[in-house]
Order: sequence, then C-alpha cells, then structure tokens
Amino acid sequence: MSTYDVVIIGSGPGGYVAAIRCAQLGMKTAIIEKYSTLGGTCLNVGCIPSKALLDSSHHYDDAVKHFEEHGIEITGEVKVNLEQMMSRKSSVVSQTCDGVKFLMDKNKVDVYEGIGSFKDATHILVDKTEGGQETLEAKHTIIATGSKPSNLPFINLDKERVITSTEALTLKEIPKHLVVIGGGVIGLELGQVYKRLGSEVTVVEYMDRIIPTMDSALSKELNKVLKKQGMKINVSHKVKSVERNGDEITIKADDKKGNEVEFKADYCLVSVGRRPFTDGLNVEAAGVKMGDRGMIAVNDHLQTNVNNIYAIGDVVRGAMLAHKAEEEGTMVAELIAGQKPHINYNLIPGVVYTWPEVSAVGKTEEELKEAGVDYKEGKFPMRALGRSRASGDTDGFVKILTDAKTDEVLGVHMIGARVADLITEAVTAMEFRASAEDIARMSHAHPTYAEAVKEAAMAANDRAMHI
Repeated sequence: MSTYDVVIIGSGPGGYVAAIRCAQLGMKTAIIEKYSTLGGTCLNVGCIPSKALLDSSHHYDDAVKHFEEHGIEITGEVKVNLEQMMSRKSSVVSQTCDGVKFLMDKNKVDVYEGIGSFKDATHILVDKTEGGQETLEAKHTIIATGSKPSNLPFINLDKERVITSTEALTLKEIPKHLVVIGGGVIGLELGQVYKRLGSEVTVVEYMDRIIPTMDSALSKELNKVLKKQGMKINVSHKVKSVERNGDEITIKADDKKGNEVEFKADYCLVSVGRRPFTDGLNVEAAGVKMGDRGMIAVNDHLQTNVNNIYAIGDVVRGAMLAHKAEEEGTMVAELIAGQKPHINYNLIPGVVYTWPEVSAVGKTEEELKEAGVDYKEGKFPMRALGRSRASGDTDGFVKILTDAKTDEVLGVHMIGARVADLITEAVTAMEFRASAEDIARMSHAHPTYAEAVKEAAMAANDRAMHI
C-alpha cells in the first residue's frame, strides 16, 4: 500500500494546483483522475475548448463583416471549415492537458488513472482504468471532483440533438437553428460561437434578464449588443417541454404573461447551470457530511466535518469558477502545511467571454441598494476612447461603485473589448482597499482600453475629462 501526505481526487484547476502547491511545500502527493487526460472540465470540455472556438469564430466573423472597412479585401468567398476549427480546438486542449502532465512530473506528483472512492477516512480505493484496484493511505485528502452540466427533469438529453455544453464543443455540423435554454455564461458564449458561424440562435431564459447574477447594467448592455448581432433573446420564459421528432426539436415555454410560445430548432443546447459531481466518491464511508444542493459541507478552511478531509472548487459553496478553485487548492495546501492563507471571496472576478467581453468584481449596484449602503457611481463609455475607435470596439462601458463617505471601491463592472483582462486592475485595487481617487491618480498608458477604468474612477468623483 502506497502512503501519502496528501491524496487529491480530481485533476481540474483546483486539484492540480493543490497538488503542485502540496509538492512545493514538501508533501508526498498523489492525484487521482478518472479520465485519460488531466485538467478536468475546464481544460477538456470547458474553459479552454470554448475559448478556442470563440477565438476561431471571432476571426471568421471579422473576416466576413469587418475586414473591408480596414481596407482588407478578400477575393472569393470566406468559408468555415468546421472540421479544421474543431481540430485546432482539440490541439489547444491537448497541449494544455499535456502541460498539466508535465507539471505533475516536474513536481514529482504521482498520478493514478481511475476512479477514486473512500474506504474510510484515511484510505482511498482506486479502481484503475487499466484494470484492478489499488488502495492509497492518505494522511490528508482533498476532494476536487468538480461539476457536471445540470438538466431540467423533463428534458431527455440525447446528446445528439438535445445537447449540453460538452457536445456543443464537438458538433460535426453548424446548426441551422440553435435554441439555447439558459441565458447564463456558458449558453451565451456557445450561442455566440454558432451565431458567428451562421446559425440562427434563440436564447430562452427563465429569469427576467440574461447573466442574471451580474449587475443589471451589464445585463442590459449585453442584451442590446447581442440583439444587434442578430441573436434572439427571450427572457421571463419558463420552458415546459422539449420534444425531438427526427431532426426537428420543438421547445414549448410560457412567457411572463402565461402565454404558450413554441420554438422549432434542429439543435437545442441545455445550459441551465452545473451541479456538484460527487458520484461514486462514497463519502459516507469516511463519515463526510453533505451540504445543500448536493455540495460537500465545509468550514471557512474548506475542511469537512472529518478534519483530515478537505473539499474545494465546484463541489463546495460559492461560484463555480476555475480560478476560484485554484485559489482554494492553494489555500488548502498551505493550511495543511501549517501556514495561514486567506481568500477574499468578494474579490473573485467573474467573466463572460462573449464579444464584447463582460467582467465584474465586488458588489453589484443591486446588492449595495439592498444592503442600504450609501454609494457613488462613476461610469465611462468605451465609445469615448480613442483606442476603442481605432479597433472598432465601441460597445460597452466601465462602471465603478464607491463608498460615498470613504471613496473606497466597492464594485467594478465592465463590458467591452478585453475587459476579461482589465478586471484584474480592479481586483488589485480592491485587494489593497483603494479609493476611486487612487485609481484616478495612477498613470494609464494612452491609447489603451484601460483608460476607461481611470476615467470611470474620475467620474465617481465628478471629474471625468473625456465625457
């Protein structure tokens, strides 16, 4: 029997980062992964492949719609080679997953391919993919098994025409009409991929706005932009049936007035969130208690009720984000090593990789109003930036919310070109409890998209210069 200081079940961003940090801190570490490649959902069927397709489809969209205005003329028809697009995506995924394997080898982390489950609180059984079983003795265990796409109870996911995000990343044809059930991050990103490639795309969302967990100003602006791009968006619609007849799918929903609405499509993407994946873990054998909604219950140190077993990422409370899982993996490794790390969950940024991109950190305006906080707002439109006009990316804005008395930045909400990268400036500022004036007095290179952050900070104190 092999004995380890730490055994990690799951090799997604949370799991593999935890493994690296444990190894760096001198612990003998093993990681168990049931698939043949490391990296979990994010690298294999999530963040990385979806961004590869978003980038490829963006290039095509630019070639068809925007090259001519830049003085670039294309002789002949611009065509989509979906097979090559998917092949490139697979290559990006392969390189990224191989990189994780390299990091495991470099840090001397033992990798077990198979399904890990608890025999008791200190022993993990590995049902090996190649056959046979092996038991590992673990002084500490970190559960990092991630999540799977959720479904509505009345929908039959045949994974051919009625699909999840996983199948949407490997389609062999471009849908004629794709109906997306769910107006959240994943549905909008994949909807935009296929809209660019020529599909008619209809989004059906239960809530009264798309990206409903983000600031309502972002929802409103993204809704406007996506409609301008040709996507059809139906909010306040409750889907009640999805039926497939051959290659035709009929989706029925009730609108906000209770009237039945019918949508016809050849593909239906069900994107109604994700659920924690703990199937087969046998946590009961270790005495681990479950929490709400299928999540594993943990304390502020991500420790379960069994004090040598921890859980991180999508299986515990909080946003299901790869970078949140990474921070938790690092924190648990350092806690086990006797250090005193911390995570400020209020400062975990959220990003939507549509174009324009959407990003946010801190409190929304709705949250501040509900909490009775006296706040100020500074807002600056991207169309007022020279850099935005130069690139043609004039949609969007940066909005900064500050404490009315202290000027401390409480929330930053952005929509525009490259705001997925710009949000880190806001995270940094807020980690150091910066005021809007602090940001306003920092020099920002000109011309850049980042100048919108400076201008929004100035606007929070009624001194924006370029609007």
